[in-house]
Amino acid sequence: MVRILVSTLLVLLTSGAGASAQDWARKMFEETKHDFGAVARGAKAEFRFNLKNLYLEDVHIAGVRSSCGCTSPVIEGDTGQGVLLKTHERGAILAAFNTRAFNGQKSATVTVTFDKPFYAEMQLQVSGYIRTDVVLFPGGAEFGTIDAGADAAKKITITYDGRPDWAITEIKSGSEYVEAEAVETTRAGGRVTYELTVRLTPDAPPGYVNEQLMIVTNDRRATEFPVDVEARVVSDLTISPASLFLGALKPGQTVTKQVVVQAKKPFRITKVSCEDECFEFKTPRTAKSVQLVPIVFTAGETPGKLSYKIKIQTDLGQDAVSELSAFAQVVEPPALEPPADGDKDEATEGDGESDAAEIEGAAG
Repeated sequence: MVRILVSTLLVLLTSGAGASAQDWARKMFEETKHDFGAVARGAKAEFRFNLKNLYLEDVHIAGVRSSCGCTSPVIEGDTGQGVLLKTHERGAILAAFNTRAFNGQKSATVTVTFDKPFYAEMQLQVSGYIRTDVVLFPGGAEFGTIDAGADAAKKITITYDGRPDWAITEIKSGSEYVEAEAVETTRAGGRVTYELTVRLTPDAPPGYVNEQLMIVTNDRRATEFPVDVEARVVSDLTISPASLFLGALKPGQTVTKQVVVQAKKPFRITKVSCEDECFEFKTPRTAKSVQLVPIVFTAGETPGKLSYKIKIQTDLGQDAVSELSAFAQVVEPPALEPPADGDKDEATEGDGESDAAEIEGAAG
């Protein structure tokens, strides 16, 4: 009887500490669940679980795995060694729903493993219904990189098998720069085929386009399904990111960031400058169509939110100039407390032995 009580106590102590140890990891995620809803077979269906390092210590995402082949997760930016997030840096876990090999209602648990500053495993939930009656080919409108001002279009074949009177009644767009039109091409028995033409308007601004069309039908059981639209619109000279967050830094802390400057033809960067002396710039010397510009920033002593304008001059045109907005916050972020099981096995084992001695003494 004494041994049973001791074992139960140790299990409760260990499980309680383990639960609290995951809290620091959970707090970094904006969302921990996503339902794709009803999606067409073959459709591109991806979701980004965004997270942000809230702590003073570096956070290392060591790995990610899925409980089901219906979902393939990756750590964005991972080159094989995981991803390190410094204070207030952002990251993401990209979960892709495998709509080509699976159908019906599917769900998966995506486990994210952290090994710094403490070990933790965080579980993300993914679910959705993959339809068998509606098939997309290709799975979405992926434009790739296109020039600003260009009139770009992509075609997608939508095939439906089921009701003979099935029809597309409306197309909803989440962006004024994305337009679409569906034209019925065949109808025979219960099979209906449409050609969906997706257009990116010439006035789409430079930057990344990640939108979704909603195809509305007369099927009351499953009224609508999504179609993803992706594109990167580039002008003669583009800077990525368009605005640069330097981080939440301690006074005197130095951080190095990189921006990508891109043009349609090789060019040279002649000068990078900012009125504030807290910046150092390394100007590339060779002519390339894609240039990486390292930016070194040292935080001042005054706390608060700061904003800057960085000028990048090139040899395009008459020494063309582009501006980059940069932001920083000088703070003293809170230190991350070790998890309850951090002293972990020693503390837990010690408590268990002490409790065991007390129980045995009482029994004696």
